[in-house]
Amino acid sequence: MNRNGSMPADNPVWGAGAPPGLWSIGHRNPQGAALHPDSGELWVSEHGPQGGDEINIARAGGNHGWPLVSYGCPYGDPVGDACRIGGGVHAPSFVEPLSYWVPTSIAPSNLVFYDGAMFPEWRGQLLMGALAGQALWRLTLSGNAVTARATVLSGERIRDVDIAADGAIWVLSDSGKLLRYGR
Repeated sequence: MNRNGSMPADNPVWGAGAPPGLWSIGHRNPQGAALHPDSGELWVSEHGPQGGDEINIARAGGNHGWPLVSYGCPYGDPVGDACRIGGGVHAPSFVEPLSYWVPTSIAPSNLVFYDGAMFPEWRGQLLMGALAGQALWRLTLSGNAVTARATVLSGERIRDVDIAADGAIWVLSDSGKLLRYGR
């Protein structure tokens, strides 16, 4: 959408009956969004059903599969590898998530690309809160590939994450705590 509310001429076209302005579809429940500092692409964290939480890049014309496919399980089914909605695998018709959590949901929340000075080895990596997982996650990236995931903080339902001017990490918990993680 342009700043004046009009639609850009190069927006994806989804066909008759589709509302104007759709950029990408098949997102189940986006909870966090961050623009990549180099590419400007929109990265989103999404809740899966039972398991299947995802990290995606919302690209023009991309279909991320929901509700037809998910690495999560239908509600009420026992959580396990055999219950993936639509078989789980998104390709070739759908965009595969960059990373996903199975069988347990972590319930991702907001995310941010780290650009601070306090942890120079983390520059360009993705930080994401988790509600059910009660943690702050750090996702190591190589280009657009998530190559490793690790928890940085745990024990609180993390709702929001941001970077302080000095490079420390601010997190806001569901219990109302504002926590500072730094050296």
